Amino acid sequence: MSAKKYIVNLSKMERQALSALVKTGKVAAYKRQRAHILLKADIGPEGPGFKDSDIVASIDVSLRTVERTRQRLVEHGFKKALEREVRQRSKAPRLDGEQQAHLIALVCSEPPEGRNRWSLKLLANKMVVLNHMASISPETIRQVLKK
Repeated sequence: MSAKKYIVNLSKMERQALSALVKTGKVAAYKRQRAHILLKADIGPEGPGFKDSDIVASIDVSLRTVERTRQRLVEHGFKKALEREVRQRSKAPRLDGEQQAHLIALVCSEPPEGRNRWSLKLLANKMVVLNHMASISPETIRQVLKK
């Protein structure tokens, strides 16, 4: 078995802060879970230094959660290890600013003859007919208009 890459060695102050966090009743479950993981993984003089498999069994979390918590502590520091990771948007917005402006102008215009108002499907079809984009779904139109 290879040596651990991310070693948890907590200072006395960090250990006290985590212990207080675990004992407090008014803390988010994910923070308490991460505090338990760090306390059990601590190889310092006061820490038990449990193996990851023992931590998984005692706290009822996945092995990957334990590994990620160790990694966040080592790479980002004590405070960031307890916080949730801010996710970055993976996709670019479907409509750019100019296309959104065209859509809003279209919504504000008169609906097609025989209709009282624009439907999402009509708006999507009209945006394609006007060559503002190659294709677009009514759900995308709804999300843009909801903003």
